[in-house]
Amino acid sequence: MESTLADYINIKGVYPAGRLDKDSEGLLLLTDNGKLQHRISHPNHKLSKTYWVQLDGDIDDLAILKLENGVCLKDGETKPAKARRLEYPFKDFVLWERNPPVRFRKNIPTSWIELIIKEGKNRQIRRMTAAVGFPTLRLIRMAIGDWKLDDLQPAEYTKLAVE
Repeated sequence: MESTLADYINIKGVYPAGRLDKDSEGLLLLTDNGKLQHRISHPNHKLSKTYWVQLDGDIDDLAILKLENGVCLKDGETKPAKARRLEYPFKDFVLWERNPPVRFRKNIPTSWIELIIKEGKNRQIRRMTAAVGFPTLRLIRMAIGDWKLDDLQPAEYTKLAVE
């Protein structure tokens, strides 16, 4: 049986603002405020979303440039994004073990990028990286707008007062 949010957070009456697919990790904002939920998740508000992405292969400059300029997907062109390489292991961030672990292939390197988008098509990041030749192995949302994951680990949360 798949785990649900209730298996990790024991707070009644809160709902996700936005979504993460079952294979993704990281920041999920919960709120009991409908107006705030709308502001966070509705595409018209264009809040940026920052992801750290582990890729199958050693990404090159051309693929980074393609991600930044927008990628043609089956449901249309993505908007321009911000993309940059990340050095792993990370200097100021402790990455938790993933369950299940990411596929490891002895003869194929992996690389990490930070990708910032302002839209949210279904499985967009995964489809973008695959379209430029570097499939996603691991996807971690690090920020939504000004809200950041910081040093929170899986199933940890912080209550924030939002005006």
